[in-house]
Parts: sequence; C-alpha cells; structure tokens
Amino acid sequence: MSAGAKMKDDAGMDEAASMDAQNAAVIMQQARERAQRELAVRRPALFVTWGLAVLASYGTLWLSVRGQHPFHGPTVPAVVTLVALFLVAAIITVRFVDRASSGVGGPSVLQRGIFVSALAAGVLAMDIFIHAVARAGADRPLVALMGAAAPLLVAGVVFLASCAVNGVLDRPRLAVGLWLLAVAAYGGWAGPVTYLAVIALAGGGGIVLMAAIEPLLRRA
Repeated sequence: MSAGAKMKDDAGMDEAASMDAQNAAVIMQQARERAQRELAVRRPALFVTWGLAVLASYGTLWLSVRGQHPFHGPTVPAVVTLVALFLVAAIITVRFVDRASSGVGGPSVLQRGIFVSALAAGVLAMDIFIHAVARAGADRPLVALMGAAAPLLVAGVVFLASCAVNGVLDRPRLAVGLWLLAVAAYGGWAGPVTYLAVIALAGGGGIVLMAAIEPLLRRA
C-alpha cells in the first residue's frame, strides 16, 4: 500500500471516529432534552402527590393530638400513617423520575443521587438531634414542634440549595423551598397542636397549588 493511500485511510478513520463522537453527543443531548420535557410534564403530578401526602399525614397527626390534656404528642398509628404516606410518595416520585430519565446517565444520575441523599441525611440528622433534645429533658410540646418542623426545614433548605444546580434558576423549586421554610418557621407560633394543622393546610395545600402555577413559573 502506498503512503498516500495509507494516509487517506487514516484520515477516513479519523473522520469516521469524529462523526461517531458527534453523533453520540447529539444522541445524549436529545435524551437529556427528552427527559427534561417529560419530567416537566410530570412535575405537577409530583407536586399533587407530595401535597396530598403532607396534607393527609399531618392532618392525621393533628387529629390524633386534638383535645389532648395534657399534651403528650401524636399517637403511634398517626406516626405510622405519616411514614407510610411519605414512603408511597417517594416510591411514586422514583417511578416518575426514572421513567422520564431512562437512558440518561452521567451528571443527571449524580444530581438525583445527591438530592435524595441530602434529603435522607438531613431528616435522619434532625431526628437524631430531636431524640437527643428529648433525652436532655425537653418537654413534649417542644419536642413535638421540632419533630413537626424537621421534614419541612430539611426539604426547604435542599430545594433552595439545588434550585440552580445547572446554572439555570429553577423557579418552581425555589418557590417551594421558600414556602416550606416560611411555613415551618412561622407556623410554630401557633403551638404544637395547631402547628400540625398549619403544616397540613398551608404546607400540603401550598405544594398542591404549585402544581397549578408551576407551568407559569417555568415559562417565566
């Protein structure tokens, strides 16, 4: 084979490899865009799912403590109901997200993993701290207030911290984060019993409302 022919073959192989790399990049970009579109469509459903979970679970907690004299905290069945509803909402969320992002790996998988891990680690850390406060002698109303606020505080902080991970402001996530922090912070002034009703109505209801206004915020 002549030197000229060999050079042409090498150039052809380099060109083919370059085209393959470009095609792979285009396919990955299309997959990411498809995942973003499908997840954007499903976001209202996720907001409704979590809003109803918060509304029902905290509403059950409130019913379990209403009229208690003296106050001794939510009943075991009410707490089990909260955990069960949150687990169901988490499973639904995972199914929605996995279906939307099927075939998309790399940074997308890492970001989802960090988001979920941050939520789980935050709730666990708050739970351990609350048990420490209770063991140190804090009264039941204070422990109940902290326990009720913990999931909202953790979720609100994580939503705020992750609302611009990709360099683009995610307005719905920002709005939900700010709202959860506001409900958790100001609702506590209502006392340990009424606080549960505030979280159920304002927290859960606010998340459900986000399902209606999320498309407007996303287009803004």
